[in-house]
Amino acid sequence: MPIRQARMPISEHLGELRRRLIISVVCLLAAACVLYLATPQIVQFLLDPIRDYMTEAGSASLVVLDPLGGFTIRFRVSIFAAFIVTAPLWLWQIFAFFLPALKENERRWVVPTFIVGVILFAVGMVFCYFVILKPAFQWLLAQTAEIATAMPTATDYLKLIMLFEIGFGIAFELPLVIFYLTIFEIVPYKKLRHSWRVVYVVLMSVSAIITPDASPVTMLLMFAALVGLYEISLLCARIVLNKRIKKRAEEEGALEGGDSEQLARAE
Repeated sequence: MPIRQARMPISEHLGELRRRLIISVVCLLAAACVLYLATPQIVQFLLDPIRDYMTEAGSASLVVLDPLGGFTIRFRVSIFAAFIVTAPLWLWQIFAFFLPALKENERRWVVPTFIVGVILFAVGMVFCYFVILKPAFQWLLAQTAEIATAMPTATDYLKLIMLFEIGFGIAFELPLVIFYLTIFEIVPYKKLRHSWRVVYVVLMSVSAIITPDASPVTMLLMFAALVGLYEISLLCARIVLNKRIKKRAEEEGALEGGDSEQLARAE
């Protein structure tokens, strides 16, 4: 869909938003219909990191407690998989909706940050799959083993896994938020750098909110990942800002040199 002009009536902006939402939803549903057929393989893939802990809990397979459970699970898993597969498309629809409001010198950051955003989303999910799921379920099932026998129901287990994956995928978009706040001078770089203690407390709170379990292990792992991403994003912003400052200094020097030449000629 082409990028429209920035100045439009509110009705046209709403129409543009509706069109982009329709595109995202239609593509999501189409992908879900195709991926519905592959849900058994997707479920087995999602369970691989925690299969050993399921065995320790008393069962190596999931159970369904109602007749509609299988269909509901397959539908949720297909929507989850479609959300991941179509992530580049719906992320671009978000970027493209705000693109007309940006200035010409700001638009050059859209495509690079869009690519980085897709990569960060994927990295967040991979990090969760290989690093977070095992200690999270180990801790949770250990708490259960002390008081009861765990019955691994497919609905609860898969729902928790999908919440983990989406939560970490979204959380790993933090560098883009920091980058745009500093590059567009919404929040000064120095303020973010000097207020690191406050930022760390906020990141700790976000980690506690995003992680869907009560495990301190997953919260601390999420916090460590967010702190690392925060520091990397500030480093990237500093590099870009230094280049911008040097460029402005060169432009100002060129203007001053031109003015002095004009004054010399006038004399």
